[in-house]
This record gives sequence, structure tokens and C-alpha cells, in this order.
Amino acid sequence: MADINAIAKQFTDYYYTTFDANRSGLAPLYRDHSMLSFESQQLQGTAAIVEKLTSLPFTTVQHRVSTLDAQPSATDKASIIVLVTGQLITGDEANALSFSQTFQLIPEGGGYYVYNDIFRLVYG
Repeated sequence: MADINAIAKQFTDYYYTTFDANRSGLAPLYRDHSMLSFESQQLQGTAAIVEKLTSLPFTTVQHRVSTLDAQPSATDKASIIVLVTGQLITGDEANALSFSQTFQLIPEGGGYYVYNDIFRLVYG
């Protein structure tokens, strides 16, 4: 069995580096049946997800991952659930915002794609 923690770390490093530099570059990670829940707004499909991510009202962002947990999510294939917590800084904001994000990764062609993506800011 592959080391799911290593896969999760590699995925999240790539995801947040790409998100912070060029959000439209995340398109290859999603499929037409992928879903994103972003602060209770649900979107389905690569085009809708990328449109949402690229239309967020900030030009610069930096993610800082604090915790990363991964578990297998099925017995019949090597899918993985990944839970990330961290902080993000947008634009010229001095204060970081806490966030939580969960991904379900599905194996495909020697790699993984995002089947489910749930993002929430954490207040309080």
C-alpha cells in the first residue's frame, strides 16, 4: 500500500503552491463530476470550480498548512480523505484567517484527482 501521508503531503504542497501562484492552474486536479463546497456554496464540474476559485476577491494569497491528516476512504480502491487546517493571508491583510479544507482524492492514471473539496474559514 502506498504511503497515504506522503501522497497527501505531496498533493497539498502542490495544491496550495499552485493556488497561491495561479488558481486557474488547479483545473487539471478536478473532473466534470468533482464537487466543491466553498463556505456553503456548492459547485460541480471543473469549469464552475475554477471559475469560483479564480473569481475570489483577492489578487494575492498565501496558505500556511498547520495540520494534515489522511486516511484511506475506500476498501476497493486507493482513494484518500485529506483534512487540512491552516492559515491564509490575502492581499495586504496583516491578520491571517484560519481555514479547514477536506479533499477526497481518487486514483486515476498513476495520479489522483479531487472528487470532493470542502473549504471553510474558521471563525472564533
